[in-house]
Amino acid sequence: MKKDLKTYLKEWLSKAFNLSVLEKKRMAWVDYLRGIAILLVVYRHVLLGLQRSNMEVPSSLVYANMIFFSFRMPLFFILSGIFINGSLKKRSLGQIVYTKFENLLYPYLVWAFIQVTLQILLSKYTNSDRTLRDYAFILYQPRALDQFWYLPALFNTTIIYLLVKTKLHPPAWTQLLLGIILYFLSPHLDAISMLSDWMEFYIFFALGDTISTFFLKESTQKFLQKPLTLVWVTPIFILTQIYYLSRPVVTQGEFLAIALIGCFSMFVLAFRMQEWGFFPFLRVLGFHSLFIYVMHVIIAAFVRAFLVRVVGLHQPVILLLCGITAGVIIPVIVYNLLIKDNIGWFLFTPKRTTKEKKTKTPTATA
Repeated sequence: MKKDLKTYLKEWLSKAFNLSVLEKKRMAWVDYLRGIAILLVVYRHVLLGLQRSNMEVPSSLVYANMIFFSFRMPLFFILSGIFINGSLKKRSLGQIVYTKFENLLYPYLVWAFIQVTLQILLSKYTNSDRTLRDYAFILYQPRALDQFWYLPALFNTTIIYLLVKTKLHPPAWTQLLLGIILYFLSPHLDAISMLSDWMEFYIFFALGDTISTFFLKESTQKFLQKPLTLVWVTPIFILTQIYYLSRPVVTQGEFLAIALIGCFSMFVLAFRMQEWGFFPFLRVLGFHSLFIYVMHVIIAAFVRAFLVRVVGLHQPVILLLCGITAGVIIPVIVYNLLIKDNIGWFLFTPKRTTKEKKTKTPTATA
């Protein structure tokens, strides 16, 4: 019996977006948190693409990006730190190192090369100014490669933190102290961001590990998901962001405090969204955050170029919305239909894994 159009469409959507993730036994708040963070990442990079194209973006959208910037990436590092102890209980140090290489560093090397190559080949259609020199940046200056700095930064942070933790066995406060020292030293090494990036975010990873035992307790999570917690944390978040926007320059110490308040606020929001079951598709985006992260700049650039050059659209708000939508939706579809279990498997892993042995999909915070 032939499938009707409705059944076919339903099955296609389920496969294209891997909707089965909503039925798996996963901590929904984690996917919500990743979903929130990756949306904010895409928002920032699509906005920057418009600004680099000399489009006049409404100031309110620029201010919104500044607010999100204060806590977006620290959030990923804290979340990764929370689960590092669990990884150590299940795997050896060598296994974790390989897993991090496979999930973080390998996709970075592959996709940074792809993006730089496309930007060089299509330079007259994009707002990038790439040369062959940019290939060298992959090895020592990832900050010069748009969004890609985060993947080697998280890889380096994780490996160095694990080496200190497993070889030296320092107390938690020592890791936090080390993180603070590295945080304040990091600006002095900006010329080599492969070093400065992990130094800057080590404190957030260490904080995540330090609070993990307390954070994962049922009593703590019940507190975080209470409506009253969201009620009192929201005005604090708003006030700190008003302060952040009102200052022409914030010190490193001020930024650290603002980032931590923002991260805590997003944790509370994620737990409330888990309770409400609000916008479950955000969980799908969170589950696929790695794939969105590496592909969204390429896709958003193509969409912007097409709409501007072919369609003749020059309205920045519409271009922003189209870029964000394409930047989060298309990578998920491309991965699930064309890469996962298909000929493009090598774009995300150096070793093909059979369906039977495959147990999970890597994420940007895995």
